[in-house]
Amino acid sequence: MPEEITALKKQWEDTILAPTISRYPERRDKFETTSGIPIERIYTPDDMPVDYIRDLGFPGQYPYTRGVQPTMYRGRLWTMRQYAGYATAEESNRRYKYLLEQGQTGLSVAFDLPTQIGYDSDHPLAEGEVGKVGVAISSLEDMEVLFDGIPLDKVSTSMTINAPAAVLLAMYIAVARKQGVAVEKLRGTVQNDILKEYVARGTYIFPPRPSMRLITDIFAYCKDNLPHWNTISISGYHIREAGSTAVQEVAFTLANAIAYVQAAIDAGLDVDEFAPRLSFFFNAHNNLFEEVAKFRAARRLWARIMKERFKARDPRSLMLRFHTQTAGCTLTAQQPDNNVVRVTLQALAAVLGGTQSLHTNSRDEALSLPTEASVQIALRTQQIIAHESSVADTVDPLAGSYFVERLTNEIEERAVDYIRRIDDMGGVLAAIERGFIQQEIQNSAYAYQRAVERGQQIVVGVNEFVVDEETPLHRLKVDPAVGQRQIERLRALKARRDNARVASLLDRLEEAALGTDNLMPIILECVEAYCTLGEICDVLRGVFGEYHAPAI
Repeated sequence: MPEEITALKKQWEDTILAPTISRYPERRDKFETTSGIPIERIYTPDDMPVDYIRDLGFPGQYPYTRGVQPTMYRGRLWTMRQYAGYATAEESNRRYKYLLEQGQTGLSVAFDLPTQIGYDSDHPLAEGEVGKVGVAISSLEDMEVLFDGIPLDKVSTSMTINAPAAVLLAMYIAVARKQGVAVEKLRGTVQNDILKEYVARGTYIFPPRPSMRLITDIFAYCKDNLPHWNTISISGYHIREAGSTAVQEVAFTLANAIAYVQAAIDAGLDVDEFAPRLSFFFNAHNNLFEEVAKFRAARRLWARIMKERFKARDPRSLMLRFHTQTAGCTLTAQQPDNNVVRVTLQALAAVLGGTQSLHTNSRDEALSLPTEASVQIALRTQQIIAHESSVADTVDPLAGSYFVERLTNEIEERAVDYIRRIDDMGGVLAAIERGFIQQEIQNSAYAYQRAVERGQQIVVGVNEFVVDEETPLHRLKVDPAVGQRQIERLRALKARRDNARVASLLDRLEEAALGTDNLMPIILECVEAYCTLGEICDVLRGVFGEYHAPAI
């Protein structure tokens, strides 16, 4: 059969293709994916390894190439989230309620920069940044306002927070208790992924070793207390936003995941005690087929890593469950309506790739925080894909495509090669210290930008199909007085709380940090006594120190 296919292909090339090419020369010298994988003109069965289709498996079956659930979207659609949060807790609370009214099925919280790096709104370094890129949360009081009127036993909440993840998770637990919700019923995710901060995003506080301790403390605490909570969202999203290729996104994300699993095992946890609650977070770009293949390759590679490297036995430990966000870095300020089309293609790739959760960016995000109208369009994009396109009616609809299966194999093989190189360096922490991962991402980002500037990579409305007219947009602006209102609220809280109890608890936190006990219980006590985020992080800074990125 392979010989027959090869002969037929040769006949087609000689009799049909060659005369056509002579009349219509191809548009480019070479065609390739964003990862540099060559794209052949056509694909046939002889591009598939022997018995590949037989070994592909079925959805819900190891190695989960075709999906982690047997029924996928025929049983339940993906969770539709819109990443949101800005200004004060009151304003963000209104946006969350609006989104839930529009049919959103899960919340996704964006925190402002001071919150992300463990500073209260009244800290000198917070000036000018309060409420700008997310909601300002300095204390349990802010968190109570943020979720006022939103029953936490009815929604799934994702929180994009890393270095101070333990503190924000403790605040969420405390709000649930105040609502009378049993904490074992809480569902959601805390990002809690510090390694990608060192290479791609920069919102770190502590050095790697104590940061890993905080992460594994969350693993252990949630194992015993929050059984439905995803304890980490290992993020390739920010790696891709920093300029990586699709292959690098898979490789560096899974390399980070390997480090987290090993750290938890080293801390005394059995792999099957925590691995079922690991989750992942990927980017969705414009190259539709590469993105679909990327998701399938990542799922299969992770299953093999967990089974072969870490000897996991629970099938849930082998399943790569992931949230997807469409690519912010592809959005353009020029002709912003074009972003609706980009986001639609990216969302479609995520769904065809089998995502469990999805955020769609808004058309105006290259210019400002999104307006309610723009957010509604972004959410409607997901709903139209879910209910009108029929792509969710069958599981893994592109399976068996010669092109998609070949790409899936190529991405997996190239990602494995990267992971081997990182292992040879001594693991991902050593690779970060050497600047290897950072340099690889920077090289890819530079190559892409050069391709755009040379016109080799067309970006519609930017370097081709450009128009002069300016598109008016209603920009959502944060009130400059937000910072002052936050400071006043914080001062009032500190004046009326039991400050003697606060001081005692912060002393106990310091003592615990100097030891080896799990820090989550004492952090929760501090939060419930209205110790602030900054106070808690300052204590930990005093014990752990602060991380300073090395010069590369």
